[in-house]
Amino acid sequence: MTNATHLPAEGLFVGRARASDASHPLVVTVRDGTVFDITSNAAPTVRDVCELPDPAGHVRSAKGRPIGPLDAVAANSFETARDPGKPYLLSPVDLQAIKASGVTFVVSLLERVIEEQARGSAERADAIRADIAGLIGHDLSKLKPGSPEAMEIKAKLIARGAWSQYLEVGIGPDAEIFTKCQPMASVGFGADVGLHPVSTWNNPEPEIAMIAASSGRIVGATIGNDVNLRDVEGRSALLLGKAKDNNASAALGPFIRLFDETFSIGDVKQAIVRLKVEGEDGFSLEGASSMAEISRSPEELVAAAMGPHHQYPDGLALYLGTMFVPSKDRGETGKGFTHKVGDIVTISSEKFGALVNRVRLSPDCPHWTYGASHLMRDLARADLI
Repeated sequence: MTNATHLPAEGLFVGRARASDASHPLVVTVRDGTVFDITSNAAPTVRDVCELPDPAGHVRSAKGRPIGPLDAVAANSFETARDPGKPYLLSPVDLQAIKASGVTFVVSLLERVIEEQARGSAERADAIRADIAGLIGHDLSKLKPGSPEAMEIKAKLIARGAWSQYLEVGIGPDAEIFTKCQPMASVGFGADVGLHPVSTWNNPEPEIAMIAASSGRIVGATIGNDVNLRDVEGRSALLLGKAKDNNASAALGPFIRLFDETFSIGDVKQAIVRLKVEGEDGFSLEGASSMAEISRSPEELVAAAMGPHHQYPDGLALYLGTMFVPSKDRGETGKGFTHKVGDIVTISSEKFGALVNRVRLSPDCPHWTYGASHLMRDLARADLI
């Protein structure tokens, strides 16, 4: 696999990489197609960059050393062809909490209700989908969650016998915010992403993730894959942790794009996030999500996750949810889409580049063994903290 990151020429990007001449992960940026190590005592982690008064200004002016051309570093980031002696990319976040919001688009609302009513059965999904879509329509982007109009739609679904706890977070006053994985546990460009072996009905979720400092200030964004086990969550919403948080089940990258004069929250709100799945069996699937159709703004979702009610001293990365849930049959008619081991998933957006990962079972992905304690020790040994 030689897929490039397709990083835009403009913009300020920050991320992380490994290089054989350093025991600790490097804080990196991209300048004229070259990856530069900008790790410093002032900002030895990406978390520290995001806490600065002007993260973009710091990255723009930071002294650095080149570690390799972006294309070469990206090509070496794929697990199947990685040379550990050469630089490769990591997830662009480190100490930040990694959270996710769900049911933020009508399609995801519809699909969660379907999962619950189908009790994890892909075969029943199409009939339920058509029935419920006839009641609530296909675009709730202009519907204010918690509003009288939203409550009227909820009442129709209750009358139809299609009430779901997902309606509460989809069109009710409170957003769904959950933990996607622990700090330091996400994977980046080129890494394998993992599926729990018990799952037989699952899918990628192409999303934008907001990056916020501990103050709640949003400093940038990246793209990600909120890997989901539809059958597990469909059996019970109380299995959300098992459906969402597994080894290598949270992908982010390739880099965080920081807010500056070329990029703002307005660009996030108008972004199109594209998905492509290519299987070893010749199967292919493409789709897209339009952020313009989200029911809660990025600012509202970040405020729901953090504030006086909940603090994150190291900031957070927050997946915003997806409107694209693949339903194209893969194999037997009526059974819908599910992953197969070996699938290549590409999630891309014009302002962010592309995140490419290969699908495997979670136990077969590299195990998560490098946590915050290891990072702190390695930075201390390098006299960076």
